[in-house]
Amino acid sequence: QVQLVESGGGLVQPGGSLRLSCAASGIIVSINAMGWYRQAPGKQRELVAHITSGSTNYADSAKGRFTITRDNDKNTVYLQMNSLKPGDAAVYYCNAVSPLHYWGKGTLVTVSS
Repeated sequence: QVQLVESGGGLVQPGGSLRLSCAASGIIVSINAMGWYRQAPGKQRELVAHITSGSTNYADSAKGRFTITRDNDKNTVYLQMNSLKPGDAAVYYCNAVSPLHYWGKGTLVTVSS
């Protein structure tokens, strides 16, 4: 079992930045990959960014603005989000694959002036 707890969401103005954190606990050694997804009201959950031991990949909407990193010592994955837009507003979910998929409860990001 893997438990994931997100933090760092909040209200930010357009053009601002936020850093999301996802702390993992449980059977950490089994985790192959971690990622961030988001879901806006009325929309499907979508991948934002994904990280494995050797690579990262991003949704087109996140490229150049978001950066995913992982601190293995802290069992934590981060999502640095810069130049936020109103369209980035959503609940952001942390995901871990081990190979079962585990999800956190999400953290809300609101982008508004």
